[in-house]
Amino acid sequence: MLYFEGSLMLLNKDLIFTALNQLWKLISGPLLLLVVPLYLTPEEQGYWYTFSSLAALAIMADLGFSTIILQFAAHEFAYLSFDKKNNIVGNEFHLKKLATFFIFCLKWATCIVLIVFPIILCIGFYLLSQQQTAMQWHIPWLLYGIASGLMFLNSSILFFLEGCSSVARIQKLRLKVSIVMTLFMFGGLIFQFKLYALSLSLLGGALCSFGLIYRSFGITIKQLIAVSKTYTYSWKKEFLSLIWRYAISWASGYFIFQIYTPLTFQIHGAIAAGKVGISIALWTAVFSLANTWISAIIPKLNIYIEKKEWKLLDKVFYKNLLLSIMTFSIGVIIVFLVIHIFKGRLAIIDRFVSNISMMFLAINWFLQIIINTLAVYLRAHKEEPLVLFSFSSALYISVTTFLCIVYLPIDYLFVGYFSSYLFALPWIFSIFNKKRKTHL
Repeated sequence: MLYFEGSLMLLNKDLIFTALNQLWKLISGPLLLLVVPLYLTPEEQGYWYTFSSLAALAIMADLGFSTIILQFAAHEFAYLSFDKKNNIVGNEFHLKKLATFFIFCLKWATCIVLIVFPIILCIGFYLLSQQQTAMQWHIPWLLYGIASGLMFLNSSILFFLEGCSSVARIQKLRLKVSIVMTLFMFGGLIFQFKLYALSLSLLGGALCSFGLIYRSFGITIKQLIAVSKTYTYSWKKEFLSLIWRYAISWASGYFIFQIYTPLTFQIHGAIAAGKVGISIALWTAVFSLANTWISAIIPKLNIYIEKKEWKLLDKVFYKNLLLSIMTFSIGVIIVFLVIHIFKGRLAIIDRFVSNISMMFLAINWFLQIIINTLAVYLRAHKEEPLVLFSFSSALYISVTTFLCIVYLPIDYLFVGYFSSYLFALPWIFSIFNKKRKTHL
């Protein structure tokens, strides 16, 4: 009973700080959506959001690595806890395994930064150079790519620590970093730094994140490094048997969620890409806020599964899924009310895609709330049963989106994504139900 009450208290604290982090993004996101068109030309706006979409190629560096870090750390930490001095205490065997896994994660993340991010930079230089422009984007893109690599390294450490039942503390840290990045970005735009505002904000966020990690978890990290020197455990077999599956799913995720802006940039130019990018950014913000209910419980779901507490797992899962759906629905109503009221009164509304496209985006992201939540549940078992599902969805969406953008009016850019749910929803529900039956 005490364990149950303590779990709920921690869960509430996790939820509060996760919600605060997402709430800040929800506030700063729309403000940014307002500020960007004020200080950037339509062409500059196109490059701004194309930068973001190309940087999302970092998903090719992650390839599910961050999720595996969180899951594996949570499963080991199920038998551990923090003391008042921030040292990890508990079962010695699991502490040693956790320490060796931390070192393994650091080495893997460093290799990824040194190998993958230079490739992403080169891809960006090639694609961005296809458009003839007098705008100076080369140095901002270089800085943005370097900052993305540093942020990836910090993010890997944060996911590990979050898996150690530290959701509230990590979300609090991320909130501080997000505020710093937002201030850098707004300041850069106001002082006419143009594309440099985006690059310098990410670089400032990466440096701030590094400092906060050391200040908040320096003792823990030193302990893990010291413990790892006294014990050897090979994570390669267990890790590699899973990472290739996640790699396919995460690489597919880029084509499912990020292909639209770069493709529009290539076919219709920077101005149209800017509209697509800013519209996707809006719905991503609404999705992220609604997904707060799920993000806050991911480590707990892993711990419940590790301890086989199936009733508590189901109770928390279904409750938070419902809350997530309700939150997104409220967001949809608010967005379309604002569009309806201010259409023709605010010039910024014209910087977004048409109402038809916005409707498709709203439906797509609503259904994605359900799919994402089921995926979190399935992957919390330290499994990846969605490889074929993700690859098939990515292939279908890429082909249909290309056909839509070439042969249909741009209003129907997201029809391919929308139609994919005709097979995606039944498919993932089938996988979910099979896994649920193993608990009964």
